[in-house]
Amino acid sequence: MRKSRWLAPWKDDPKKPVIYHVVSRVVDRRFVLGDEQREHFKMLMRMYENFSGCRVLSYCVMSNHFHILLEVPPMAGVSAGGEGAEKEECLGLRDEVFFKRLDGLYSAAFVQGVREELANERAGEAEARRGLSLGKVSQEAYDEALARLQKVKGRFMYRMHNLSEFMKGLLQRFTSWYNRMNGRTGTLWEQRFKSVIVEDGTASRTMAAYIDLNPVRAGMVADPADYRWSSYGEAAAGGKKARAGLVRALHGHRRKDGNSRAWAQDGIAKEYRAILLRGAVEVKASRAEEGGEVVEKISRKGMSRAQVEKELARLEKGATAQDLAIGKAVSCRVRYFADGAVIGSKSFVNEVFRGSREYFGKRRQTGARKPCGSLGCLAGEIWSARDLRKGVS
Repeated sequence: MRKSRWLAPWKDDPKKPVIYHVVSRVVDRRFVLGDEQREHFKMLMRMYENFSGCRVLSYCVMSNHFHILLEVPPMAGVSAGGEGAEKEECLGLRDEVFFKRLDGLYSAAFVQGVREELANERAGEAEARRGLSLGKVSQEAYDEALARLQKVKGRFMYRMHNLSEFMKGLLQRFTSWYNRMNGRTGTLWEQRFKSVIVEDGTASRTMAAYIDLNPVRAGMVADPADYRWSSYGEAAAGGKKARAGLVRALHGHRRKDGNSRAWAQDGIAKEYRAILLRGAVEVKASRAEEGGEVVEKISRKGMSRAQVEKELARLEKGATAQDLAIGKAVSCRVRYFADGAVIGSKSFVNEVFRGSREYFGKRRQTGARKPCGSLGCLAGEIWSARDLRKGVS
């Protein structure tokens, strides 16, 4: 029997959001996502972001897989108090917010149809309520009218502020488009998508940089700003959503708005650029040939060290030890980010462990595990919920 997805214990908290790192790969890991496919995936991702109320903090769409750092906030409350507030509470989102969400995913004609349906059911509920107060309508009849009214929004709202529904809608709609364009049938994605619970602060800024450096580690570009289908590439090109998401990923523990203007005004663009540059340095390996000659070859493409140092000197004169460690950690593949289950401070991982005891054996007493491999340079600041011994570097 397949285990249920491991979600944060506070997923239903009315105030506390959850951040997940999500990864999914094409079946058989085939390289089928070209420019057109990646562009379409990005468009659908933004559509589902607008519809669902979830927020994409960082992302990268590669040739056979993708990464998304997704924040799932609690459902926004309705206006407090006032006439009709109790009735609106049972309908969830206020109308202006609800229809703005629908506009992000559906056609204008479809949304207009929902508007008319909601207006009709609202009128029916009001009529039934008046009849109930006059004794002309039974409580059962009124309850049926109210249920019909709630159902109009309910059939959309259960898909909002929900990790699994976000991914289900995105992957299914992309698969349908891809299959139609290529005359194929069947699934496009292998197994279930992977998800890791991520703490905001050091863990989320490290994860964002790791995601944006995917095309550099794969040798597709030397400068992460040159890759169009990533959050940093989009932000560098002026994308407001990408900038706001990265602001939230880097400084969400200090600021909750994720305002895109802070990207430039607060120096976050320079700060993030410096982190990425340290992870984008090309890697050279020396090998002794016959006769004693030492040959130096590039084992991983990237920006030259001289180029990086020159730009770093322009960006900033000093850097924190944490930023230096992050740059070192994200320059390599980090298995913990896909298989670690929970990534964050020791107290954060232990908190999730205590709230998710059923996922562990009875002998397990603590949740936090100190990472090794390339993430070892951040040991003490970033912990994992799982011990990983193979393929961690």
